Parts: sequence; structure tokens; C-alpha cells
Amino acid sequence: MSLSRWLPGLALTAALPLFAHAEGPSYGPELQGFEYPYTLKHFAFESQGKSLQMGYMDVAAHGKANGRSVVLMHGKNFCAATWDSSIKALSDAGYRVIAPDQIGFCTSSKPDHYQYSFQQLATNTQQLLKALGIQKATLLGHSTGGMLATRYALQYPDQVEQLALVNPIGLEDWKALGVPYRTVDQWYQRELKVSAEGIREYERTTYYGGRWKPEFDRWVDMLAGLSKGPGKPQVAWNSALIYDMIFTQPVYYEFKDLKMPTLLLIGTADTTAIGKDIAPPQVKAKIGHYDVLGKQVAKLIPQSTLIEFPGMGHAPQMEEPAQFHQALLGWLNKTNPVR
Repeated sequence: MSLSRWLPGLALTAALPLFAHAEGPSYGPELQGFEYPYTLKHFAFESQGKSLQMGYMDVAAHGKANGRSVVLMHGKNFCAATWDSSIKALSDAGYRVIAPDQIGFCTSSKPDHYQYSFQQLATNTQQLLKALGIQKATLLGHSTGGMLATRYALQYPDQVEQLALVNPIGLEDWKALGVPYRTVDQWYQRELKVSAEGIREYERTTYYGGRWKPEFDRWVDMLAGLSKGPGKPQVAWNSALIYDMIFTQPVYYEFKDLKMPTLLLIGTADTTAIGKDIAPPQVKAKIGHYDVLGKQVAKLIPQSTLIEFPGMGHAPQMEEPAQFHQALLGWLNKTNPVR
């Protein structure tokens, strides 16, 4: 079945020329034209009756290998490529690093119809790791990738040696706290209006406490170029489905069930909260406080360690890479599982 059957007029829209802004690049529906920091590979598999493919990077240990693997799970407004400095730091420290793009994101398939769930994305990722011969790994999840990494660790506890979460969203249940529901159609209309200017302003104010670094512009161009390219309707539709997944599938209530050593890496200036823009003032005022959320969730996770980065925002691994990776690698070595 075609996407146009479900979205009236979409076939016509897709056929029209999509006029890009005068500034900024435009990329293909699977981010064709955007350069990844390491060799991009593709994993083909069947899911929900569809032939799909996941883009991923598989980077060997640089120097002396320690025999361990780290799987990186990107956020909603990020891609595997945004892990570039983390891949280098981990590889230099002796780890094999696998950084996939989840279905619906970046260099991976964007199906017309897909029942998105964190369980499904975890299953997809587990299939990739199995194909790569990886039986156990450490997970490092950022933002929405933190929710996915948590779900993966709950679903495959025997395959996860350590779990590290970088400013994960889902440290609270926005729906239960009073954030209004947005339909998939409403998300879709919102996503069709994505622009580089809007992305930059949202990330500057929400992610980085009003600050900005020139190196962040590359990642804005990546997202905006994907959203305004020839796959614009498909990208927007999958993004809408993914937002619905994030809002309606909390992991908050299951943090208590995590069985492995877990690290929370929290930039305290982050104010990310799904649906905050349409929440009533009294609800908006009480959500997205990472300086509080990190401490609260650390108490819920049995084997947890909390490392805070005061004044940093949503992506400390990108904001201050050296400081972040020193903290991460110190914890990874301290909690090194016995093989």
C-alpha cells in the first residue's frame, strides 16, 4: 500500500518540486550526500513484511583491542554521525564501536507504514549485532537513544554488560504529568515545517541554555537537509510516528528493573521535554528539569552512578567532548565486567 492512500494528496505533494532555502544543503531520503565520519555500511533485514536496511558504522579498536564492544544509540534529532568524537575516543581506548541509524532515521529506511515501538527498534538492533557476531555489549544511548537503550537492556538483559545514558529523555512521563496528546497527523504537519532556522533556535534554547558553538551547525544542516530533500514527506511522516512512540511508550516505570551497572551522564542545563511547547503553563513549569531528574532517576536504578556536568546542555558529549569522555571511560573501566 502506498503512503498516499493514507495521506490524501501526498502523492501530489511528493511530485511537486520542493523548493529549498537559498542557504544550506539538501540531502536524499536516506541522507545521501551527507558525509559520515567512518565507512557507512548497510544491514538488510525483513521487518513487518517489509525489506528494510539500517545504515551503521562498525569501527574496530584503534591500537590494543580490549575485546569489548560498545553500541551507540542516537537521539531523535541526531544521527549515528553525531557520535563522531565518541567513536574516536572509544576506539582509541580499545573498544569496537557499532553506531547504527535506527529505522526511520538518517541513513536507514523510512517505510510508508511501520508500527514503531522501542521493542521493535531494540529487536532490529539485536538482529544487527547478531549478524556482526556480537553476543554481549555495552550500550551508550543519548536522548531518545537513552529510552531505546533502556528498553534494549530490559529486553535483552543477558546481552548488556553496562548501560550508559546521556541526557536520556523519558526520565519522566510527560503524558502522566499533563502534557496534551498530539495526534500523528498533527505531528506530521509540524514536521513538514521543519527548517534550519527552527532547528537551530530550538536546540540553542532547549539543548544548550542559549549558547551555541559553530561546530553544531553541521548537525543542523544534516537534519534540515534531510527534511527539505526529495524524501521530505517520507521523512516527516516517519518522524511523526516516532514522536508518537516517544510520547506514548514511557520507560520511566521500569528503571527499577535494570539489572546491569548503569551510568547517568547528565548536562544539568538541559530542559528537553516532549510536548512542552503545547503544555499548559503550570505543566510546562514542572517538566524538563534535568538538574532534578538525573538525581531522581539515579535513585530508581539499582546499580546506578550519576555524573553531572553543571551548566552543560542536552549533548555534553558534543559540547565538551574531552571532559565527557574522560568521565565515561573512567566509569567503563571501573565497572569492567569479568569475562
